[in-house]
Amino acid sequence: MILPKLSDIAKLRTDLKMTQRELAREVGVSPSMINQIESGSTQPSYSTASKIFQILSTKKGKSSPKNAGQICNNKIVKLKTTDTIGKAEKIMLKEEIDQIPIFDGKDPKGLITTEICIANPDKKGTPVSDVMDAAPPRVDVDTPASSLTNLIIVSKCVLVEKKSNIIGIITSSNLLKMME
Repeated sequence: MILPKLSDIAKLRTDLKMTQRELAREVGVSPSMINQIESGSTQPSYSTASKIFQILSTKKGKSSPKNAGQICNNKIVKLKTTDTIGKAEKIMLKEEIDQIPIFDGKDPKGLITTEICIANPDKKGTPVSDVMDAAPPRVDVDTPASSLTNLIIVSKCVLVEKKSNIIGIITSSNLLKMME
């Protein structure tokens, strides 16, 4: 996922009525590290920042009255099974996203992520079908946001469908946007 601004952490955390100590415990860092990140005096690693935002998005998702159709992004960037890892990398950079669902016509077949691209630096011409993860899960538009958070953490994203047609995608970034 493309992470929100680090300067937003304090606001997101306080909106959830969460202390620095509570966030630190869940992230697995010291409270002083959270304080330094929020004050801008230190830059966390990508994995620490990602974990902070995943925790905040999970907490927000559990308290949201919204449903999947209300929080999904209706612009779904897709690739075909025959597209290459190199093409996936270029699109992810351009669109500032960390995963792209792979489709065969209207059917989701898999998922390519930045992690997969990074793990295969010498395979830019390889079809994504050779390295893709399993297809993201599908949820109905009326699925409550509170039931999506754990699914998104495990699956990286979910596809939203209405009457068996895929109409959107939800990532942890979408859950965080509910907090704004």
